[in-house]
Amino acid sequence: MLRRCLAEFVATFGLVFVSAGVVMADAFSAGAIGHLAISLAPGLMVAAMIYATGHICGAHMNPAITLAFALSDRFPWRDVPVYWVVQFAAGIAAGLALRGIMGEVGEMGATLPSVDVFRGAAVEFGLTFFLALVVMAVATDSRAEGPGAAFAIGGIVALEIMVAGPVSGASMNPARSLGPALAGLNWEAHWIYWVGPFAGAAVAALFYRFVRQPEPAEDQAVPKIVPEVVSGAVPEPLPSPDADPVPGED
Repeated sequence: MLRRCLAEFVATFGLVFVSAGVVMADAFSAGAIGHLAISLAPGLMVAAMIYATGHICGAHMNPAITLAFALSDRFPWRDVPVYWVVQFAAGIAAGLALRGIMGEVGEMGATLPSVDVFRGAAVEFGLTFFLALVVMAVATDSRAEGPGAAFAIGGIVALEIMVAGPVSGASMNPARSLGPALAGLNWEAHWIYWVGPFAGAAVAALFYRFVRQPEPAEDQAVPKIVPEVVSGAVPEPLPSPDADPVPGED
């Protein structure tokens, strides 16, 4: 468990450090980085951390995703509080590290809505719903698993930040929002980054459990390339045209 927690801490720290850090770096450079890079950086970090630590700890990096895994019976409930403590600690550590490196610039990379809090919470709900839906599909269903799973998850993160970052901050992750908020002591509309992601992830997990079809049995998944056996009788092979005739037959 200690190794899993250390891996989860490093993965979550990296995600929060990059997600908030690229916002701060954009402010530090007077907008030289731009919205596209601000969107792509977290998605690439998610993909990288899944490849680096996914086989060790699962690379949740997000308390809402941990909840979704537990609701899908893919993660033990007894380990949920432990992962939450690790993820929030990593987010806080990343926020404090960024403050020490760059100072108080760019609102410390905090996620802040540009709309009213209720629309902001709704946006965070929707964003996290689609993120968790993708995670549930590629991480819990053998029919969708594959080497591209990390980029599917990183891609949806980048796309959602690209679309909704200017609206709600596109956090989708309570740990990502907590670290910069605590480092900058900025709690404006902070509750929406807890209610929206947790609710969106929970609904996505339950939705996927409902719509998911049973996995095909192994004998149904393999194409039938051998003759069927009916009533225990195996079909006799056809005689070769060059075979000698059976005695007694013309």
